[in-house]
Amino acid sequence: MFRSRERQSLLAHTLGSVMSPSGTGTAARSEADALLSEARDLLGQLEQEGHLTAVQAASRLADVEQDVLSHHTYRHTGAELTAGARIAWRNNPLCVGKFYWRALEVRDCRDLVDDPGDTPGQDREAAVFEALVEHLRLSWNGGKVRLLLSVFPPDLPGLPAARVWNSQLIRYAGYRRGDGTVAGDPDSVRFTDAVLRLDWRGKGGEFDVLPLVVQLPGREPRWFDLPSDAVPEVRITHPDFPRFEELGLRWHAFPTISNQRLDLGGLRYPLVPFSAWYTCAEIGGRNLSDVNRYNRLPQVAGAMGLDTHRDRTLWRDRALVELVAAVLHSFDRDGVSIIDHHFATKQFVRHEEREAKQGRACPADWSSIVPATSGSTPPAWQRRYEPTRALPNFSPHPAWWQAEGRD
Repeated sequence: MFRSRERQSLLAHTLGSVMSPSGTGTAARSEADALLSEARDLLGQLEQEGHLTAVQAASRLADVEQDVLSHHTYRHTGAELTAGARIAWRNNPLCVGKFYWRALEVRDCRDLVDDPGDTPGQDREAAVFEALVEHLRLSWNGGKVRLLLSVFPPDLPGLPAARVWNSQLIRYAGYRRGDGTVAGDPDSVRFTDAVLRLDWRGKGGEFDVLPLVVQLPGREPRWFDLPSDAVPEVRITHPDFPRFEELGLRWHAFPTISNQRLDLGGLRYPLVPFSAWYTCAEIGGRNLSDVNRYNRLPQVAGAMGLDTHRDRTLWRDRALVELVAAVLHSFDRDGVSIIDHHFATKQFVRHEEREAKQGRACPADWSSIVPATSGSTPPAWQRRYEPTRALPNFSPHPAWWQAEGRD
C-alpha cells in the first residue's frame, strides 16, 4: 500500500500516539469512521454511475475497510482517482466549463515524492517543481490547451503532503512603488512581498512571472523560476485599432488553478493543479480591466480615440468590449485555445439540461456562471442556481504563505 517503509513506520508511530490511552483514541476512531463513510459514498456513486459492478464495489469496499482498520487511510486506484476527479469538477459550483467534465485528463503524480531516506540525496522540492513544469508543458500542447489535472500525494494522518504557495501556477508579480501605486498585478502584491522576503528578485516590470514556491512538511519553502517554454504568452492586439499594440498588453495562454484541494472518498489532496482554457471575458473583462487589477480601460479608450472626460460617452463600456474582442482576436491569431463568454454560458446551460436528464442537480454559483461582459445577454442570466456542495469536490485551502505567518 505504501511505497516507503519509513512512511509506514512514521504512520504507525503517529497512529500509536493517537490511539494511546490518553483519551484521544475516540477521536481517531471518529476520524476513521468519517473516512469510511466518505469512501463508501464514493464507491456507491461509482457503482451507480457504471464505473463499478455491484460485485466489484463490494470487494473494493472490503479492501478499503481493511486498509483503514490497519493504517487509518487507504489508496485510491487509478480508475477511482480519474472518475472521482471528474465528478468533483462536475460537482463544483464555481466553474462555467463543466460541460466538458468527462474529457478531463487526470495525471497521477502520487508516487512522485517519497519520504526522506527512499533515495539518498533526492531533491524532493525540485522533483515537485519539475512535475509542475511538466504539467504546464502538457497542458499547453502547442496551443491546443488540454483539460488536465495532476494529482500529487494526499495528506495522511499526522503526515501532511507537499504544497505550493501559488494560487495559480502562472501569475504576474505586483510590486509596491514608493508613491503607493503598483507595477504589475495589484492582486499579487502580498504574495510578491512574501516571495521577495524569500530572496527572489523580479525585474519590476508589468508582466513578470512569479516563481513557484514549493513547501514540504517540516521544511523551509523553496522558490523556482519557471522556464519560458512552460509560460506561453499571447500579445494583445486589435484588428481595427493599431494603437492597441503600443499598450504592451499580454497574458499567459491558459490558467492553472493550484489553490484548490481535492476532497475524494475521505482523502484530501492538497496539490492538484488544474489547467483549462480561458474565456475571453476572464482576461479582457476582468484581469486587464478591473480597477483592482491592471485597470487598463483608460489606456484602451485612449488607443481608440474615445472621449474619457464624461461618463455619458460610455467610454468604459466601449473600451471593455473592444478589449475583450482584442483578446479573442489575439488568441485566435496565435492558434491558442480560447472560448467566448456567450459560447461558454450556452454550453453550461446544455450541461445543466443534460444533468437533469440524468436525474442530477447542477450546483452553480450564479455570480461565477454569468460573465462580467454583457452579463444580461447569455441565457444563464435568466436562471437561478443553488451553490450546493456535494462530494467529491474541490475546496479552497488557505494561502500557505499566510498560514506560515509570512504575510
